[in-house]
Amino acid sequence: MEYMIIALIAFIIGIIVIPIALFVWIYIKDEKQQEHSILRNYPVIGRFRYIFEKIGPELRQYLFSNDNEEQPFSRKEYEQTVISGKYKSRMMGFGSVRDFDQPGYYIRNALFPKQKEELRVSQSPKIETHIYKIDSDNLFRRSEHAERIKADPYYLHPDDVQVIGGSTCEKPFYVKGLVGQSAMSYGSLGERAITALSKGLHQAGGTWMNTGEGGLSEYHLKGGADIICQIGPGLFGVRNRKGEFSWEEFKKKSRLDQIKAFELKLAQGAKTRGGHVDGAKVSEEVAEIRNVEPGKSIDSPNRFHEFSSTPEMLDFIEKLRDVGQKPVGIKIVAGQPDDLHELFSYMQKSGKHPDFITIDGSEGGTGASFYELADTVGLPIMTALPIVDTLLRQYGLRDRMKLFASGKLLTPDKIAVALALGADFVNIARGMMFSVGCIRALVCHTNTCPAGVATTDPKLQKALSVEEKQHRVCNYVISLREGLFNLAAAAGIDSPIHFSQKHVVYRKEDGSTIDINKLIEKIVS
Repeated sequence: MEYMIIALIAFIIGIIVIPIALFVWIYIKDEKQQEHSILRNYPVIGRFRYIFEKIGPELRQYLFSNDNEEQPFSRKEYEQTVISGKYKSRMMGFGSVRDFDQPGYYIRNALFPKQKEELRVSQSPKIETHIYKIDSDNLFRRSEHAERIKADPYYLHPDDVQVIGGSTCEKPFYVKGLVGQSAMSYGSLGERAITALSKGLHQAGGTWMNTGEGGLSEYHLKGGADIICQIGPGLFGVRNRKGEFSWEEFKKKSRLDQIKAFELKLAQGAKTRGGHVDGAKVSEEVAEIRNVEPGKSIDSPNRFHEFSSTPEMLDFIEKLRDVGQKPVGIKIVAGQPDDLHELFSYMQKSGKHPDFITIDGSEGGTGASFYELADTVGLPIMTALPIVDTLLRQYGLRDRMKLFASGKLLTPDKIAVALALGADFVNIARGMMFSVGCIRALVCHTNTCPAGVATTDPKLQKALSVEEKQHRVCNYVISLREGLFNLAAAAGIDSPIHFSQKHVVYRKEDGSTIDINKLIEKIVS
């Protein structure tokens, strides 16, 4: 009996006394604090406002937003990417969820589309990969299993293989596909994510990965993928202890067979300034690769100190190409038309030019930036791309260099439109992140990525299985290429390399359409 009384008293204390005491303590604490007005006026109850505010993004993402509402990517876009990576499928049923009353780009279909056997595509060698098959999928139970398959690669026909730097370099870059990974640095992403991307891209073949301005790491090299080595204003990976450009370090990088080209990053869509990496991400290893101090935030300069004018920049590019013997390009964000006229005019007069130009739209992603830069500075890719392409043609330069486009182009239809507007290749970053597990938590800048993708924290990274995710990367790339050939067939052309302005139309808000060449005339003027 005595034990029962003690147990009852303990129960009452646990259920009534402790909660009341906690309530009183929180009430007094909230009422006396000076940081939050709501909590001073409504102690305890006011805390629910901050709780709902904190979980609001998750509630909207999973419960309240429709399939096309979310930014920077809708649920539909995210799911398309994940499904193509996991199941190598782009199938859907019933009907499109696109709002056809809104303005946008449409691909013109041909009255007599190409048959499958008429396409100029190479389907060998087959690619060994894993896809998932669903066994059961209902409200209370979902099960699936992985199957090994041999997939069609959807490479370009051997006669259509694209060449970068063919007339300028001793070692041109030959590319069998039109889609690759945009710049993502080790440090911004963790080693497991970078490794999975490297392995998956190598597995898919006919593609590439861009190191980002953080420099080349062993994880970029680990999978054997072709690499475009980016050099940013911080010169990470090609600098000495004083932070000056090192020709010796550059020579070392250029001698690596996996590195196929170099890219000077003048600007990036989401941050037209230099890059930023939070100190929490700057591990000993990241610091060693970049030749900086560990644990401290890294802010790259706004521009290169090595040149400050068009002639100086092109002279620097010429020397990089001579020393490295490989293609050299620049990454820009289109802004001032006068700057482009000056740049292209000098290229025309001097005969000096990069081997490629990467155009990054203002809607591009980043590991960290400022709102004012990400939201406002620079032009979106579908505006910037035709401007650059048209001006290059006006100056007679278009055949001398290739154009890469990037900026939320993560599905075959958007890639096809970009190709029609002037791109030769398309870079994708966040679609690749989705394929290795990114859930759009929007905390890339905090080193707390819950999926272990955009973090260098070992505890969080352990969730990411390199062996499993590399297949998803591979499948995603293959699926994009297959989708491009499907769209090419529908448009009546035998390869996606033949997409041009005549294959795309823009529908205005009033329902009327405008040909792309006329739309571009308005944009350029």
